[in-house]
Amino acid sequence: MLTLSFSPLVPEPVLWAAAALAAIVAIVSVLARGAPAMLRALALAILVLALANPALVEEEREPVDDVVAVVVDESASQGLGERAAMTEAVREELDRRLSTMQNVVPRFIAVEDGAGDDGTLLFRALANGLADVPPDRIAGVILVTDGVVHDIPDAVGQLGFRAPLHALITGRETERDRQIRLVRAPRFGIVGREQTIEAMVEERNGTGSALVTVRRDGEVMARRDVPTGRTFAVPVTIDRGGANVVEIEVEPLEEELTRANNRAVVEIEGIRENLRVLLVSGEPHAGERAWRNLLKSDANVDLVHFTILRPPHKQDGTPIDELSLIAFPTRELFQEKIDEFDLIIFDRYANQSILPSIYFDNIVSYVENGGAVLFAAGPEFATVASLARTRLSPIIPGVPTGEILEEPYKAEITAVGTRHPVTRGLDGSEVSPPAWGEWLRLLDADVRAGDTVMSGVDGRPLLVLERYDEGRVALLLSDHAWLWARGFREGGPYLDLLRRTAHWLMKEPALEEEALRASAEGRTIAIERQSMGETPSPVTLTAPSGESVGVALEPAAPGLWRARVTGAELGLHELRADGLVAFVSVGPANPREMRDVFSAVAHLAPIAEATGGSVRRLAEGAGAVVVPRIQTVRSDTRLSGADWIGIRPSESAVVRGVSVVPLALGFVGVVLLLGAVLAGWLAEGARRRA
Repeated sequence: MLTLSFSPLVPEPVLWAAAALAAIVAIVSVLARGAPAMLRALALAILVLALANPALVEEEREPVDDVVAVVVDESASQGLGERAAMTEAVREELDRRLSTMQNVVPRFIAVEDGAGDDGTLLFRALANGLADVPPDRIAGVILVTDGVVHDIPDAVGQLGFRAPLHALITGRETERDRQIRLVRAPRFGIVGREQTIEAMVEERNGTGSALVTVRRDGEVMARRDVPTGRTFAVPVTIDRGGANVVEIEVEPLEEELTRANNRAVVEIEGIRENLRVLLVSGEPHAGERAWRNLLKSDANVDLVHFTILRPPHKQDGTPIDELSLIAFPTRELFQEKIDEFDLIIFDRYANQSILPSIYFDNIVSYVENGGAVLFAAGPEFATVASLARTRLSPIIPGVPTGEILEEPYKAEITAVGTRHPVTRGLDGSEVSPPAWGEWLRLLDADVRAGDTVMSGVDGRPLLVLERYDEGRVALLLSDHAWLWARGFREGGPYLDLLRRTAHWLMKEPALEEEALRASAEGRTIAIERQSMGETPSPVTLTAPSGESVGVALEPAAPGLWRARVTGAELGLHELRADGLVAFVSVGPANPREMRDVFSAVAHLAPIAEATGGSVRRLAEGAGAVVVPRIQTVRSDTRLSGADWIGIRPSESAVVRGVSVVPLALGFVGVVLLLGAVLAGWLAEGARRRA
């Protein structure tokens, strides 16, 4: 290829100034001297041309093949219905057709789900896949997708190339699907109060109404028909601290595209405003301060503490008006406001006729309805004044034998206690005998219910935990836990023991005896099963698509089993075992990729048409898949037709060699310049002689 190029010997402004000056001189000379001055003008022109340094450049060019990019969408939504089969068939056909075209190299770019919740990023993958290709070599781009794309450029200039873009849409217009979309979902809620979730059922080719089921922690709360396309409210009472998992599920349509988006899950973290604890000490004693300090150190606990300083049997003749004792508000505490407490602790309390029997009945009802009571027993528990001999006896898991053992002993974790979350793993329990200090008193009792998690002298019960109806009860058969707090003989883990006991009574989720938990890191699902049984059942793991597998658990510690599995799908997975249910999300709980699964032409139409390309479905109605013909088009007027799509050849080439022939320098330039000057001199001399 031969071209003319210029490489000025002087800066370009100087060259243009010289050309202008030469033109002025030439015009003046011609006007003043007539035709002979034309030769001088020619000499000036040759001089300016020499300064421009013209040259003939001949390039040795080798044509290169054009690149046609084929972006194949392999995201989660492309696996629905017939789309995967359509995609594979179209990919094979495009490969066959493009491979037979001359001067065309196909480049296939596969696109999976974006990281996190980014969805389908076709155009980012396209840019990365063509990063090593010059823009002028791109003859066309073909997208094979369902149209659910989340990074469509706003303007054609953002594409980085000028080739036509065509989109071949998988899926059919007749597809049916129904899905739940969350409109408003609270993340936190106060325990005992109501929160409202707002949701909507969206559908294509549906019925206009749908049956919605609402579950909380796996239990059905409500079922009702709702109109599709309209927001509806789901009121939820937060009944406990920790995670409250609310599941909203819509019934599927017949031959529905997918059921993976028929369910939405909202995890509401239950927050207690403050835990209210009533501590009633029967008399002043050394252990009273340990309980008080423990409860006061917890910022989430509102403590109400009463100590009986003057029981009825203690009469010393002091006039009432000279006493500064506060009257014990029994009616207010045990009848009017008893339900406001999360925990009641009777610390060395004896039946001293302070509480009438009707108040004991109120305490029993309080426990039956979900309340919690801790009995920290002292010597009075073995006497006729024991609370176990009152109407509280039904909720006390042990009956005193009357024997008080006054001797040093080390508290031991029982076989049941090694599996119970309250006592499992207490510091010092890993060796035998335990590496903690001794206690000096134990109240003997016949335990008739509950779990004995700690034992004392000769294996006799020390700490008993019982679930009673809807509530919980703990019985501590010693008043010497304070010895650990004082560091007696190296002390012991009194904070962990007493705090865990109190929080178990108040239904702390992390201390449940039977629990199923799961978490995800990347695609790895970590499963944890807490159980008091010897061997828990396998866990059933259900993927978003509805496919279920059994997962065997491996023992990790007494009462604790774990497993790790890889989630093959993104989205919310359900775990069930022994009536327990848990949820874990691989990726986001409600993935962006599944929020809109309807295949669509409209999303990609603006950007495709701006490049001169087109968007079309591969199959209309129930018809077969039709792949349009691919044609080479050299004009910009029409790049697609009813049954074809066009690619524009770039005519790109690689320069293998260059030869340059200067025109204004060397012998030829000197001869022309001298010839023009000599001719001008001769012409003017002849004119003067004439």
